Amino acid sequence: MRTFLKTLALSLAFISPLGFASPVNINTASAEQISDALRGIGPAKAQAIVQYREQKGAFTSVEQLAEVKGIGSATLEKNRDQIVIEAAEGEH
Repeated sequence: MRTFLKTLALSLAFISPLGFASPVNINTASAEQISDALRGIGPAKAQAIVQYREQKGAFTSVEQLAEVKGIGSATLEKNRDQIVIEAAEGEH
């Protein structure tokens, strides 16, 4: 039984909980939703994304995220498949 539990624990250690996250619309998501969905984006960076969006308007491309302090090209690349860019309801 202990061998089974060790094997299970070791197997789970290699599964990222973020691997099962749904894509996130960075134009409508809360800071918490962004932080939960994107790798390398903690609460502070997620809040910076929301603040940028509130000050400058909706994101029009994934690359525009690089304009947010603390977000670089490596972060963009590892999250590209999880980021959705859609206008918020009522925006065009």
